[in-house]
Amino acid sequence: MSGREPAVPAAGADPAGRPGGDRPAVSRIADVRSQDRVALTGTIREAGTVTIGTSPAWRCVLADATGELDLLFLGRATIAGLAEGTRCTVQGTATPRQGRLTIWNPRYQVKSARHAPSRVLPGPPDPERTADPAGLEPAAKTPGTAPAVPAGQSCAAGAAAPGSPAAADAATVADDVGGTVEAAGHFRIYLGVAAGAGKTVAMLDEGQRRRQRGTDVVIGFAECHGRPVTQARAAGLETIPRKVCMYRGARFEEMDTAAVLERRPAVALVDELAHTNVPGSGRHAKRWQDVRELLDAGIDVITTVNIQHLESIADTVEEITGVPVRERVPDWVIRRADQIELIDSSPEQLRRRMLHGNIYPPDQIPRALTHFFRADNLTALRELALRFLADETDEHLLERLARQPATTAPWETTERIMAAVTPAPGAEAIVRRAARMAARIKAGLDIVHITSGNATSHDRDTALAGLRQVAGDVGASWHQLSADEPVSGLIEFARAGQITQIVIGCSQRSRWRELTGGGSIVTRVSRQATRAGIDVHIVARRQTPAP
Repeated sequence: MSGREPAVPAAGADPAGRPGGDRPAVSRIADVRSQDRVALTGTIREAGTVTIGTSPAWRCVLADATGELDLLFLGRATIAGLAEGTRCTVQGTATPRQGRLTIWNPRYQVKSARHAPSRVLPGPPDPERTADPAGLEPAAKTPGTAPAVPAGQSCAAGAAAPGSPAAADAATVADDVGGTVEAAGHFRIYLGVAAGAGKTVAMLDEGQRRRQRGTDVVIGFAECHGRPVTQARAAGLETIPRKVCMYRGARFEEMDTAAVLERRPAVALVDELAHTNVPGSGRHAKRWQDVRELLDAGIDVITTVNIQHLESIADTVEEITGVPVRERVPDWVIRRADQIELIDSSPEQLRRRMLHGNIYPPDQIPRALTHFFRADNLTALRELALRFLADETDEHLLERLARQPATTAPWETTERIMAAVTPAPGAEAIVRRAARMAARIKAGLDIVHITSGNATSHDRDTALAGLRQVAGDVGASWHQLSADEPVSGLIEFARAGQITQIVIGCSQRSRWRELTGGGSIVTRVSRQATRAGIDVHIVARRQTPAP
């Protein structure tokens, strides 16, 4: 979530120069350096709410006998148990923020706590996190859903889910320090290729199976769209009454998150993870933030989402279909799930369901079949979903191999990708393209912007804020550096950060401007990167479709 400063390899770094390598996690705060993996035990000296961008965050100052650092839980106004006087163990990766080492959304285990009133910690808005515009896909909405409104993105933190690899690691640390695990709920996602694939039915069927096994299951929110088959699947399941909200003279219904928390079931079924909440209907702007709050309270959540709503994939879907994707979920939210199950359906089957009136109302069917639900569009969406799930499966395999010391199979990648960006139109597409490239080869991703001189403007700052938001949503590290000569600055950063591949957008300057301005920047980057042994990918700049 935060930037990572380039640095020379530290003592104990791996042969490639990356911090950490095969070293054990750092256990003393005084020994922690940027990008170190840590497993620290200490006492919380301060705890309170700060503002990062437009979102709240719970900040704790953790101290041991050797020093102190910050813990930041994005999207949380408070976390029960993490207060002044609490002794706990945390796991995560340290990164610099505003001159202090910070661990973002760490795993944590409470050892003992002396409850004390928490106070609000003062501090200016953090430029590392900014609001992103959120809206709605017109073709997928029916009356009673939320209107398109700007929404601030935030990230909810929580401990590792019970039964997951992360929880196993956390339990080991807890055993070592004699602590107890502050565990979050299990998180299961049904991922669909498109509307009508059967995600909601699969979610409700799973809820019925668990209810029959004696599990306490409730429906937090299920969108049946008036379909009798879907409504029948909900029979017998307890439903939490929806919260009725008025917005601009219209009546809307939203999930009552507070009521679900008060009811505290073992499992909550929550449909449409990417949904935008009606302004003023609750604490959060997006439903995925509500889900994170339920998980942090220890409630298992089963939810649904379509592939086009993933942040790193949404731009590609817009280019393929020509339909704006305004409701988006950060990739890290999806990857946080303990289980992701693909709800597959062939293009022909989806089109038949559309024709039979099982997806959209009759008046929307002709337009849907000739636009978003064309066979070629559905084929592309299906391929995107399969590729994403294949990447996730591969990541779980690598994690499993990493926990097997005796294995000889390679599991740690040596690739690291850097994308160079400017505030020019189309830069967000470059970030997302680089994120997809990095995900496919399991590489780290750094987004770098170089400033030269004292050039500044409101439009430029606004564009950079949007780029920072996108970088955070796709899981990349953001770096804004100053250099008199931008190309040399980029290459120096790449060398210091052990970058193996550079992604850069094609030049938008005319041939005359290149000749009179010292040549093409893309050409100069390619030339200097080649000398440094770094591969360069030149990608086309694509404008984001207008809403």
